[in-house]
Amino acid sequence: VQLQASGGGLVQAGGSLRLSCEASGTIFSINDMEWYRQAPGKRRELVATTTSGGNTNYADSVKGRFTISRDNAKKTVFLQMNSLKPEDTAVYYCFARLVTTGRLTDYWGHGTQVTVSS
Repeated sequence: VQLQASGGGLVQAGGSLRLSCEASGTIFSINDMEWYRQAPGKRRELVATTTSGGNTNYADSVKGRFTISRDNAKKTVFLQMNSLKPEDTAVYYCFARLVTTGRLTDYWGHGTQVTVSS
């Protein structure tokens, strides 16, 4: 089982990016899916969460600008980022809590760099 993230890049302030993270392997069900980010010299922080029931939660710093969504059939979670600010610059990581071969296990994707220029 692995998570493959994509969609990072360089964008000017005020621009938009869309991150994707696809889970692959033997997966029976997907619980929470989340996006985290870590800026240089800072701790990793939770950006957004989507639960299996469809609930979503966001960090205060991204509310109204970022939207998390999921496609369960494609085992993919998305993060639409609008009105990007230089302080959004970070490595973004996806996280998923999956049921695989009868076990509930946490998985992390590799990071994808998002750089917002002023």
